[in-house]
Amino acid sequence: MTNSRDREVDDGCLNRRQVVGYVVALGMAASLLSGTAYAQSVDLSKWSPEYVRSIAGTEKVDTAGDCSKIVPLDYKGKVSVWWTGPNEASPDISRKVNDEFWAAFKATYPNIEVDNQNIDYNQLLDKLRTALLGNAAPMVVRLQILGGIEFSSKGYFQELKPEDVGYPTADFWPGAMKSVMYDGVPYGVPTNNETMAFIWNADLFKRAGLDPEKPPATWDDVVTYSKQIHDKLGVPGYGLVAKQNAGNTPFRFMPQLWAFGGGALDEASATPTYQEVEINNAGAKAALQASYDMYVRDKSVPVSALTNTQNENQNPFIAGQLGMMIAHPAEYAKMVDLASKATGADKEMADTVVANMRYGLIPQGPERRAVVFGGSNIHIIKNDYVDGGLDEQAAKALVCFWTSPEWSTKLAWVDSNPGNLRGFKTEWMKERLDTIKFLDVTTSMLPNGIPFPVIPEATEIMNIIVPDMLQNALTGKMTVDQAADDAAGKVKELLEGM
Repeated sequence: MTNSRDREVDDGCLNRRQVVGYVVALGMAASLLSGTAYAQSVDLSKWSPEYVRSIAGTEKVDTAGDCSKIVPLDYKGKVSVWWTGPNEASPDISRKVNDEFWAAFKATYPNIEVDNQNIDYNQLLDKLRTALLGNAAPMVVRLQILGGIEFSSKGYFQELKPEDVGYPTADFWPGAMKSVMYDGVPYGVPTNNETMAFIWNADLFKRAGLDPEKPPATWDDVVTYSKQIHDKLGVPGYGLVAKQNAGNTPFRFMPQLWAFGGGALDEASATPTYQEVEINNAGAKAALQASYDMYVRDKSVPVSALTNTQNENQNPFIAGQLGMMIAHPAEYAKMVDLASKATGADKEMADTVVANMRYGLIPQGPERRAVVFGGSNIHIIKNDYVDGGLDEQAAKALVCFWTSPEWSTKLAWVDSNPGNLRGFKTEWMKERLDTIKFLDVTTSMLPNGIPFPVIPEATEIMNIIVPDMLQNALTGKMTVDQAADDAAGKVKELLEGM
């Protein structure tokens, strides 16, 4: 039985989701093709590590001045916010910048009382769902790029576009703005955006007989290299992540699936309609087979991959016990941080790993080179669902501050990039490029970024169905074909509201 919002009208026209899908797809395609016209502050048509370096440090910004045009600096009120911030596994600099942000907001808006809760990535969505049902939500929430559409579609979020907090939509990535749209209406502002890169240990490569300065060019090479590292050195070659109900999993598997020509839906196409289920096409099955070959046939990845997130790859990597992985630019800072805290023989090994840590482009597949266009968006929740009611002015002050060129850059210091494109022109971006090794490589992957499907069901597809497909195949519960077909059936049922 289909959901009423997806039923076709009597005259046989496209149903509502199809119409919205086509409109969004065509609009975003036009935006992406327009490049310079869409992004007023930077020229996306010139995007490259060299271009990013050339514009860094060329613009001064006045965050307090910008936000004062939206909310007076002497405004008295209160704001509550939930977000996922630094945790004990984060580099020290991330915690430092986080503290500086809240201190700066307090100094700028001394009469706005702030109640902020830093909630674990894997708990935030469930906690928000529960709070919304009980009308006990915060005024503001920052969610991973995958999470917002579910709540927008259910009417929980207030309409919100960059202009509402003082910035032009043109100064945000087209793909990022796509992620906050529902039925053609924006319900949030991007705070940060990133694409990951491929990381390898050059010392392990050399000892395994591989070229230490060349990453695998293709995903087939990843399988081959992983096996060679494992067979020669007895350590896992590739840091496969396949944990159920964890966002880390699709962020590392979907680039592989897209590269082979698959997709959850048709999100990898130039004009996606989000109607075509591609999770069991030939390309998707080939990607799943590659993971099966590494985990089951070659046993060249961690046995614990079924329960691992990326955090569980960090200690083996710094200990020289893992050859390759996909991660953020923050991974280098994390490894430096871990090495600084090591002692004795562990210190010697950690320093060797840091010296031999390399970043490169994520490997290509038969169809394309791909990476998840990730990041986070900030949203304002409607008054009816907020514990104590919404103070809209205080909420907008916080959103303006958070999405400013200054703080969208600083808060993304080691693990992302500014959502506000003007951030790439600030002195802080120049400092990041000068001090964060490999940042230029990870930013160069941005043009290869593919957003997850912009539909309410995307969270369940990516965090539940995709990891379950991996688990079914890797544990032998199903064959690769059966696991992919099972996933396709679940996606279809979900879209049809069955």
